[in-house]
Amino acid sequence: MLEGVTIVDPARFDARGPVSVGRDVHIDVNVVFEGTVKLGHRVRIGPNVVIRDSEIGDDTVIFPNCVLDRARIGASCNIGPFARFRPTAELEAGVHVGNFVEVKNSLLRAGAKANHLTYLGDATVGEKVNVGAGTITCNYDGQRKHRTEVGDGAFVGSDSTLVAPVRIGAGAYVASAASPGSPAA
Repeated sequence: MLEGVTIVDPARFDARGPVSVGRDVHIDVNVVFEGTVKLGHRVRIGPNVVIRDSEIGDDTVIFPNCVLDRARIGASCNIGPFARFRPTAELEAGVHVGNFVEVKNSLLRAGAKANHLTYLGDATVGEKVNVGAGTITCNYDGQRKHRTEVGDGAFVGSDSTLVAPVRIGAGAYVASAASPGSPAA
């Protein structure tokens, strides 16, 4: 707190390892840091967040109920609520990862968005890609993990299942999945 951090209730904050912080950081209640945690300037962390061995860039907002484990989050990102980052998840600047999104061993490049109900595992998502709700990467074939690559500026429609190994080119458009009986079916 002497370094410019606002902790809403110090009795409900738990740091279990070394923490380094920038200026004007705001930490809400029931936040737990484990291992080495690095926070940039003006980071805002909502209530009930767990951050383990991770680095958060300047001006990033982490909304309530998120878990970050060995993740690198760039500057000016919006995370959650209810997002989960598993080991080696990395976001470049300006990425939005919304509610009920899980990211594992993946890189989301600058300006990419996956706003809700999505799983991105073993993937590289290009700059300014939009990943629609309910999209999943199917990265495991029962024996090996495979990568999914989505090129810059691509649009992936809702309810898409990306079966790896697969590469979606820059600027490509993947239509939303349609349920049987719907007008689009």
